[in-house]
Amino acid sequence: MKIKNVEASVHQFPIYLPMIDKPVEHRVFTFCRVETDDGYSGCGVTGAYLPWSVVAALRHDIRTTVRDMDPRDTEAIHAKVWWTLNPRSYTGVISNALAALDIALWDIKGKQAGRTVAQLLGGFRDYSEAYITFGYPFFDHDQLVEYAKKFISEGHTRLKMVVACDKGGWREDARRIRTVREAIGDDIDLMIDANYKFTPVEARLLCREIEELNLTWFEEPLHQNDARALADLRRHTSIPIAAGQMEGHRWRMRELVEKEAIDILQPNCCYNGGYTESQKVSHLAQTYNLPIANGGGWPIFNMHTMAGLMNGTWTEFHWGMWQAGKRFFKGSPSPENGRVTIPDRAGLGFEPDDDMLRESLVEDPADLMEAGMQTNFDVIAKA
Repeated sequence: MKIKNVEASVHQFPIYLPMIDKPVEHRVFTFCRVETDDGYSGCGVTGAYLPWSVVAALRHDIRTTVRDMDPRDTEAIHAKVWWTLNPRSYTGVISNALAALDIALWDIKGKQAGRTVAQLLGGFRDYSEAYITFGYPFFDHDQLVEYAKKFISEGHTRLKMVVACDKGGWREDARRIRTVREAIGDDIDLMIDANYKFTPVEARLLCREIEELNLTWFEEPLHQNDARALADLRRHTSIPIAAGQMEGHRWRMRELVEKEAIDILQPNCCYNGGYTESQKVSHLAQTYNLPIANGGGWPIFNMHTMAGLMNGTWTEFHWGMWQAGKRFFKGSPSPENGRVTIPDRAGLGFEPDDDMLRESLVEDPADLMEAGMQTNFDVIAKA
């Protein structure tokens, strides 16, 4: 079995929220397909950052580098990509491109072996617990409560909301978190995610204000996941700290672990080099008795990591990426009663919907900019 072709493309699609009849934002992702000389095909994805550069890397540099290699030899493929294309840093474009490629390779490995990717990763179980990211920063207090109760009524008991975006700063974040906690009670897991946006002082002030609200974790509170500052914050709060979803390789993850900066490590296979790297990160975390959890979207890919490895915990179902999975991949599962079951089909367990991929294809970067990628706050405010 040899790699015959590597293709990549950029796609854009609108995000609709329940009870709102207009799209609130447009999402972008990069799709990768790998084909072998004996008819196997696998697919993978990565995110919106520098998508045209990622596509160019996959179509030209990576395709040339890995052509005629056995797709099952993921260690050899990673080593060749590292030393041929990015021997000194291995982050950014290469990390994302390698993630999309590697996911497709594991899809092929699973199909050839007749096993799911979760089974190939270790087969710890055939499901992952799930949580719902519901708390968009453009929701007012009433909408936060409305959406939280909606998902709880559907059987979900783990919820996450976004902070560090409100004009009112950390004080308004504290009020919003308190509103949600009072509405949902103490038996629902509640997490918050700052997406790198706080300074250490702001994060510490917020933690002090909400300490008694029994949060399950505070995700990526600080600029650039500054490991030194995260460790200091962790020493001053009882709220568990989670981070790692956008880190490009195991050495950055090791820094977070060794500096005792986190309680939960969050490798995301769609950004950090794929399942090959995520498996190593999980084993690193195991040696420190740390759990891993999914943050950063694309649940239908990350559920395999969370299910396959013994320290895997929860998969994030962020509404936009959840809907992307349903839209672009036939047979992709949704969580039910707080749990997503791995499909029993080999490989990833789902297949790309080529019709939807064609409809969403963006061939010119100018078209992407014209379509717009910002959240439509006015739509939300008037809904």
